[in-house]
Amino acid sequence: MKTYAGSGWEREKRTHFDEIVSNYDKARWDYPAELFSDAVRYAGSGKGRRAVEIGAGTGKATTPFLDAGYAVTAVEMGGNMAAFLTEKFKDNARFDVVNATFEDVLLEENSYELIYAASSFHWVDADVGCPKALRLLKRGGALALFRNNAKPQVDELYHESQTFYEKHYYSHYTSSGRPVNRSRESYYSPSEISRGFGFEGLELYGFTDTIMKFYETELTYSADEYIALLDTYSDHRALPEVNRAALYAGVRGAIIRHGGQQKLNCLFQLYMGRKG
Repeated sequence: MKTYAGSGWEREKRTHFDEIVSNYDKARWDYPAELFSDAVRYAGSGKGRRAVEIGAGTGKATTPFLDAGYAVTAVEMGGNMAAFLTEKFKDNARFDVVNATFEDVLLEENSYELIYAASSFHWVDADVGCPKALRLLKRGGALALFRNNAKPQVDELYHESQTFYEKHYYSHYTSSGRPVNRSRESYYSPSEISRGFGFEGLELYGFTDTIMKFYETELTYSADEYIALLDTYSDHRALPEVNRAALYAGVRGAIIRHGGQQKLNCLFQLYMGRKG
């Protein structure tokens, strides 16, 4: 079988999600309320503040900032996603959508108290995006980046599922490493920051008062829910159709054979810096 040397997470694949808007909205996780509270506490809350959301998707991380008093400008490159957002928040006068990439969007500099991205900043060219975020922020404004480091529990279901990954996933992505149990401390390292966000540290771009926080939780999915979630991962969607179908069928069958539930250990990560 022909193999592919990439990872499935190349920047040109960031349009995948615009094909599955409704399923993406249903399948993707919600973020912990404490994460939003910490981000608002760091950036400040109150009427009249302005925020930019990078790669807003279907608005999974939008409402908490609107509720905190922010006027949110959502930057979303997908036309279908942008239309979904427009409809979802049509009754909120403090929300608007710009259909563009963050690299290309035209926004007023020194004008925002908060810029944030929920599991999306790794799609941005950091050498463009980080300096741009700094320019757009007011003095003292905050950049808040968050993501979910999710992995299945290691049990009999996990080991059986890995047999299907070996056959249908790793046979395609020859450069992909196997799942790694990372310690929380490892996420502070430049290499892990780069793996998660696409750059080695906010300080390199002039941000100050940087902080990283974590939130642990466990999520449980039925077989069908878990397959729907996998289909929102860029590397899975980028598989050849025959590989993807076989992988999903194998994993779904394994979940059913092992009690019908897939549990994920989730370590949500919040990484923030301030414009001095």
